[in-house]
Amino acid sequence: MKILLCPDKFKGSLSSEKVCLALEKGLKQQNKNFEIIKHPMADGGDGSIAILKKQLHLKQIKVATLDPLNRNIIAEYYYKDHTAYIELASASGLSLLHDQEKSPMISSTKGTGLMIKDAIEKGFHTIYLFIGGSATNDAGMGIAHALGFVFIDENGNPLDPVGKNLIKISKIKNNSAIDFQKLNIVVLCDVNNPMHGPNGAAHRFAAQKGASDEEILKLDEGLRHFETIVKSQFNKNLAHIPGIGAAGAVGASLVSLLQAQLQNGFQMIANITGLKEAIKSVDLVITGEGKLDQSSFQGKLVGKVHELCKELGKNCGVVAGMIDTTQENNSKFIFQKSIDDLANDLEDAMKSAEKYLLEIAQTLEIPK
Repeated sequence: MKILLCPDKFKGSLSSEKVCLALEKGLKQQNKNFEIIKHPMADGGDGSIAILKKQLHLKQIKVATLDPLNRNIIAEYYYKDHTAYIELASASGLSLLHDQEKSPMISSTKGTGLMIKDAIEKGFHTIYLFIGGSATNDAGMGIAHALGFVFIDENGNPLDPVGKNLIKISKIKNNSAIDFQKLNIVVLCDVNNPMHGPNGAAHRFAAQKGASDEEILKLDEGLRHFETIVKSQFNKNLAHIPGIGAAGAVGASLVSLLQAQLQNGFQMIANITGLKEAIKSVDLVITGEGKLDQSSFQGKLVGKVHELCKELGKNCGVVAGMIDTTQENNSKFIFQKSIDDLANDLEDAMKSAEKYLLEIAQTLEIPK
């Protein structure tokens, strides 16, 4: 029996590499004759560069920048040849804030913009931006601001590039000296959400970033307004672009102002790491993530792995930190197992994830 392990990270708990190691150990204890292939994965969200570093032998650059609340920090990005690889979460991530600091009304992606600016100034022609794990809902205003764009209100005054000011924008002025036509900026995301509406950036993700119900409505209204401004001023229609709502709709400014392309991160990483060929070579695929829910099948890794397995006629099982049992995922996998079923509570599940994954792997019913 040849088994491929290709999970995502378990966010806040284990890297994808550590998930693979725990599952491998448990499976080997169940049957020492299992042939295990570890293929840690990511889908464009935070943690993606950790996967690519090893595959592409990337080198690191450290840079002074700003966190989501404009405090000075040092962050890093990576490069090879003329290409830079930047994770939005390294400067604009939710993990950089304490719980009481989280607020997508006042957080900004400006720090990520400064990292992109540094890469441009250093001569990188292609920039891959991985946008998972954001603390923001500013439609990428902060990034655009750092690169020379100014957002003006109806009185002609410049606005701070934060979520609460989306609704106040009357005009966007390009003061940048950068020729974005000569750059190849690729935004890699892990979801297919639209910019606004019930499944958009604010309604889907802002609560976990600290927004109240009232603030979610204001942010959604601001995103609708931003879309209208961009359409009228730059003739860019963002309404139907899959993934434009990812990471607080950060792609809105990147696509409309910086001439960026928006792509699904899973496909890029799968191509670079040879995932499809790896799946072809095995009898069983086990994937996983921190929480299995409906969003898992809207562009994220678990859903994409399942699609590949279905295409290639391979059995696919899933192991997760927790599973939303209200969703009808049962028929998609030959098994689905959850740490939540073994742990005492969420804190125990997060702290002891490695132990519980080992236990799960020891008792998995592997088809013959």
